[in-house]
Amino acid sequence: MSVRVLVVDDDALVRAGLTLMLDGAGDVVVVGEAGDGADVAPALDAHPTDVVLMDLRMPRVNGIDATRRVRARAQPPEMIVLTTFDTDENVLRALRAGASGFLLKDAPPAEIVRAVRRVAAGEPMLSPAITRRLMDRVATEAGAHERARAVLAALSVREREVAVAVGQGKTNAEIAAGLHVSVATVKAHITRILTKLGLGNRTQIALLAHDAGLI
Repeated sequence: MSVRVLVVDDDALVRAGLTLMLDGAGDVVVVGEAGDGADVAPALDAHPTDVVLMDLRMPRVNGIDATRRVRARAQPPEMIVLTTFDTDENVLRALRAGASGFLLKDAPPAEIVRAVRRVAAGEPMLSPAITRRLMDRVATEAGAHERARAVLAALSVREREVAVAVGQGKTNAEIAAGLHVSVATVKAHITRILTKLGLGNRTQIALLAHDAGLI
């Protein structure tokens, strides 16, 4: 089945370009567009969506707030923030709001399509440069280390192992091979981690593992 995408950007030309590019991928279809974060909820109500490509800066409701609202919905779609602004603060705020990916608008088309496919399959997508900077940033936040370790104390030993592997950017298949369990077991562990810790997606698990100094 095709991955259903909603494109959110206040620039009509950007929306048109992304739609043309994604529709040409074969297994991706743009089901709708929105020009502001305030218009996302009605668009999602009208169009079943797997992945939202979200602009960061919009006139009424910005991409961070819109991402947070979408992730609070029942069975929310995955979120990729796609922007021209890649400051550390923007990256961190987007991921903490529930985004599964953060890409620059000048990323090659193939990278954007790959990101859509990956997050639709439940895998986070960050460029290596952004990941490195993010790790450095969370490591310096005051009190983050102690708070994260206290939260992770609720996990079992195996669940912590899975959380660390997620933080290392491993896929479910790679985690399963490393722990000598099935992919289904890994998925079950991740589901339990999300439920126990009140998190929205595996990217937030990775952030927590980095905060705790386990990566």
